[in-house]
Amino acid sequence: MWTQKILLPLAVYAAAFVVGQEDRAQYALTDTGSTNGGNTFPGVARPLGMVKLGPDLYTGTDSYSGYQPTGNFTGFTMLHESGKGGAAKYGVVSQMPSNQTKNVLVDVSHVLASYRGQGLEQHFLGGNISVEREEDSARFFYTGFGTYDNGWNRAGPWTVYFCGRFNQPSTYKTFLGADFVTDDLVEFGEEPSYESKTARLGAVFSFTEYSLVSRVGVSLMSTDQACSNIEDEITDDMTLEDARDATRAAWNTEVFSKVSTSETNVTKLKQLYTAMYFMHLLPTNKTGENTLRESDEPYYDDIFTFWDIYRSLTPLLHILQPEYYEELIRSMVDVWRHDGWVSDARSSLHNGAVQGGTNGDIVFADAYVKGVRGKVNWEDAFSAMVKNAEVVPENNNDPRDPTGSTKEGRSALRDWLDLGFITPRFGRSVSRAVEYSVNDFSLATVALGLGRLGQFQTYYKRSHNWRNHWNKDMSALNFTGFLGPRDRDGFIAQDPLSCGGCYWQDFYYQALPWEYSFNAHHDIETMVELIGGAEQFVDRLEMTFTPGVSSGNAQFGHTLFNPGNEPSFQTPYLYSYVNRQDLTVQRSRFVAKSYFRPTPNGLPGNSDAGAMESWLLWNMIGLYPMTGQPIFFIGSPWFSDLTIDLGAGEKLEITAEGVGETTFYVQSLKVNGEQWDKTWVSWDDIFAQGGKLEFVLGKEQTEWATGDRQPSPGSHSVGEAKKLISRYLPEE
Repeated sequence: MWTQKILLPLAVYAAAFVVGQEDRAQYALTDTGSTNGGNTFPGVARPLGMVKLGPDLYTGTDSYSGYQPTGNFTGFTMLHESGKGGAAKYGVVSQMPSNQTKNVLVDVSHVLASYRGQGLEQHFLGGNISVEREEDSARFFYTGFGTYDNGWNRAGPWTVYFCGRFNQPSTYKTFLGADFVTDDLVEFGEEPSYESKTARLGAVFSFTEYSLVSRVGVSLMSTDQACSNIEDEITDDMTLEDARDATRAAWNTEVFSKVSTSETNVTKLKQLYTAMYFMHLLPTNKTGENTLRESDEPYYDDIFTFWDIYRSLTPLLHILQPEYYEELIRSMVDVWRHDGWVSDARSSLHNGAVQGGTNGDIVFADAYVKGVRGKVNWEDAFSAMVKNAEVVPENNNDPRDPTGSTKEGRSALRDWLDLGFITPRFGRSVSRAVEYSVNDFSLATVALGLGRLGQFQTYYKRSHNWRNHWNKDMSALNFTGFLGPRDRDGFIAQDPLSCGGCYWQDFYYQALPWEYSFNAHHDIETMVELIGGAEQFVDRLEMTFTPGVSSGNAQFGHTLFNPGNEPSFQTPYLYSYVNRQDLTVQRSRFVAKSYFRPTPNGLPGNSDAGAMESWLLWNMIGLYPMTGQPIFFIGSPWFSDLTIDLGAGEKLEITAEGVGETTFYVQSLKVNGEQWDKTWVSWDDIFAQGGKLEFVLGKEQTEWATGDRQPSPGSHSVGEAKKLISRYLPEE
């Protein structure tokens, strides 16, 4: 059979194997989550790299990552995103090999199709292809560009430049629309460039050999840079094996070496390193590839989306990749400087789409309270946050929600500022009220750190506005009091077990009122009081995990807890706030073991750019972050030993005596050698300068954690909150 070997640049440099390095890449299963709605990308990539080479297959529905396990193959393309929904994105610079006629079709006009409607489908807006003969050779190479738009973030036009080389002589002919531009196959000579405004455009190369190497470079800057990328990263004499080895070494060195264990259970190792793999595919490091501005700052793109990843992925990226994480924060600030907004999401150099609040604010606050400084200009970062909190963005007229901007900012800000709650004249009114509150608490935190006491007071008070949506008369399953919709005349009747369509114009987005009523994580003490106290709080959490409880939304499965969507991520850990750490372990371990597997169908829902995988990683580590606060709930580790490399010579060591499939309840814990009686640890305890956690695990549920509860910084007077938050802000 004739085969085509494709070599491609995957990063800004090539890595070599480290002598004696453990090959943990053998445990990373790159097809995990590629079926059953996981939408992961099963192709080839480097950590946070721009190029993601993979096959595009269609079955009449959106192929979000380009791949579906069945369907019609349409070519290998250079750019994809992993684990995202909304609508298909990228699928550009396509090569389609044929083993019947020994041809390679290069299709400039190829994009991933979308069947969603709503103006989300991508379009080929025009392009160029030129074919030239290499000097003193019978081999041809091609260059050009394609311009496209849309995808899940409804992006404006974006252009990708390309440069492709083959290692074998060929003939070729170009096509424009349905017609070939050249009547006969050309053997030698130089052809002019061909342009297209909308018609299909490309070239067909024909070969005599059955084995072929194709090297392709892409760039967002120019064809010259695309060609330079090939020569810098994939030389003419590099073999496919060389490229594979270099990619494997990059993953081992840059990612998998960050976490080590003596564990020999292969299933656990596969889950550990597979999850690490998928949480390092997005956001994409496109530093040096931003055509929209001149800047010396890093540039990160393909952020899908902070709504999805702020709860679990960005806090873990900070720990595993502190240099990349600081670059991401700097890139966010620089996007605000040049584009005017830090959006909740961004792709192909364009902002969009905002699903709820301005959750980049939470990412900023999390970085600030955990001491990220370096080259971050925090005055500018805070200015970007203030714009989100004070300026109503221009409506971009998104058919998904025409009530306000989905591109950037907080489109329901008018109600928020005027009324202290959000009426249904804006889509997602209740779920956004919860998010706006957490966003405002994030501003209050950074304002206090910067000495802006007036702004601290303003945003701290606004962070309590979620309480204005608490309807004490909403009831379900013998529980009363939930977050409900309201207008100027009062509350609107609502079933706590239904969110209607759970979509952009509904009261709640992608989760039930029951779930969102647990989501004011900065103000947990108030939440517990409104629910009726610690005992009622535990009972309501238990009902959340009770099998067979019916819901008005069938897609949420057999319990009210939804393992496949982010508003439920924190819920299993909330027991710990009232010192029921045993139930935190019981419920979170059940979710992880029941819904996650190292198999193609091994995710409970859409990966959401690694959000699902990072949630699993925290569970395996035995901690869970309270993003925006330097606090981590204590869970139960899966390994007898685990060491996390924190950089700068620091590490976190975790040991677990008695660990097993049935012996996972915490019996006792030491933190840095001291006996521990709290359900939480702080950033300073174990991450700032490293640390050690020593667990003893067993079969019995024990209430070992009887110490002080986790702080609830949003539940106090302004003066008390100022004292509390000041205690955990890093010293400047």
